[in-house]
Amino acid sequence: MTPNDLQSLGFEPADARIAYGPDPDQFGELRIPAGAGPHPVVVLIHGGCFRASYATLRDLAPMADVLKAEGIATWTIEYRRLGQAGAGWPGTYRDIGTAIDRLHALAPRFPLDLARVVVLGHSAGGGLAMWAGARPRLPKSSDIAVRDPLRVAGVINLAGPFDMRENIANYHAECRAPVITQMLGGAEAEVPARYIESSAGALLPLGIPQRLIWGEHEDFMPREAAAAYVARARAAGDDAAIRIVPGAGHFEIASPHTTAWPIVLAEIRTLLAASSDATAREHEKGK
Repeated sequence: MTPNDLQSLGFEPADARIAYGPDPDQFGELRIPAGAGPHPVVVLIHGGCFRASYATLRDLAPMADVLKAEGIATWTIEYRRLGQAGAGWPGTYRDIGTAIDRLHALAPRFPLDLARVVVLGHSAGGGLAMWAGARPRLPKSSDIAVRDPLRVAGVINLAGPFDMRENIANYHAECRAPVITQMLGGAEAEVPARYIESSAGALLPLGIPQRLIWGEHEDFMPREAAAAYVARARAAGDDAAIRIVPGAGHFEIASPHTTAWPIVLAEIRTLLAASSDATAREHEKGK
């Protein structure tokens, strides 16, 4: 499957398009299932090597459509990417954080259950999803920290970065540009704190479930490196796992119309169910 194949998939228009900032690329698309709710939410973050010329939120709109039919609300977010004013450090990370935190304002208007929010990203978006799960671990002095970030119930990384300090040469080769260096505004030796603060792997334990889903034929991020990250996360005390999809490559795992989709959907449901169970236990404790 190619990027063009993914981008050619059909989908229905979103129920609402909502800005979270003044820039034309600071918006999200909300899809709400039928029924009274409140509905669990999956935040979807598209990839594209962090570059504006490669991809848009359209890539994950078909997935959002299918999740809506499954009874799950989706908040598919656009963000500033390399090649656009304000992208990179700290703008792109602030966009992701602001978009996710906007759910606080949306929940009173739409039937959303903020105790059941999972963040899923593909490729570069997978790395941003991991970072979203790590936000509560950021030092208060960080340029990309906020006082009270929305705490998500889990993250799903579809073949994206998990540590900006690792596999840099391979990622740059696949993206045909030094995108990590461009995103962070310099090499690790020049801006070491940025590499730490943008990396889930540097902020372990995250304290939330993490699921990494890789295609058997993945070429952007080596699955051996992903498995090593999972081992590190587990050693730190986190609930982390990796799933390998037989026969799939980098783009098949982002499509709801391939053999990868049942695996992705099952992991989404597992994380949402776990968050429901945790909420129920907290409720019982409070009685």
